[in-house]
Amino acid sequence: MFKKVLVSEDMDDINKGIYNTLCELGVKQIDQVQYCDDAYLKIKKAKFDDAPYELLITDLSFKTDHRTQRFPSGELLVQTVKKEYPELNTIVYSVEDRLQKVRTLIKEHSVDAYVCKSRRGLVELTKAIQTILINEVYLSTEVKNALSPKNNLEIEDYDIELLKQLSFGIPQDEISHYFKVKNISPNSLSSIEKRLNKLRIQFKANNAIHLVTIVKDLGLI
Repeated sequence: MFKKVLVSEDMDDINKGIYNTLCELGVKQIDQVQYCDDAYLKIKKAKFDDAPYELLITDLSFKTDHRTQRFPSGELLVQTVKKEYPELNTIVYSVEDRLQKVRTLIKEHSVDAYVCKSRRGLVELTKAIQTILINEVYLSTEVKNALSPKNNLEIEDYDIELLKQLSFGIPQDEISHYFKVKNISPNSLSSIEKRLNKLRIQFKANNAIHLVTIVKDLGLI
């Protein structure tokens, strides 16, 4: 079992549940923080002191307050930590259940487990910890299809944002204007029309409404 674990979570009640779960598993040292910046500093100092953490458990979303953060989200924390300390086992514990998000964290940022906060969240967290102890990746039942070959579709962040805007019922010309304001490229109306046509073909959708329905069912948006 892991001996030294760091938990990055800003909700007190969830922190208590995670703490109790780790205690039941026999973890000797459990440190908890409510800011990702504090988590990063603790990880860095522990490594410098030659007493590194063996496991990081972090949420993805953190409420903003008066304190300016270098790492405003758990996702950014994970990306940085995994680059600098690839040996640190990392579990994401989040309400976010979009398959695209899970796939990105697992495949691109080498997260070791993704657990969805739910009624069985702490049970799943226990299974995740036991699974990564034997060097295997763990996914909650809600997102286990994220790595399925059937869902291994080529789709970029640009496409996700485009499909989100489309799902809001926003016309393509207004999406074009929105992308220009947000400096998202390509943003011309013709480029957006071409991209949507490509996505309709890729997902075998009959029209835009059908396309949105398909990607929602897949958990991409």
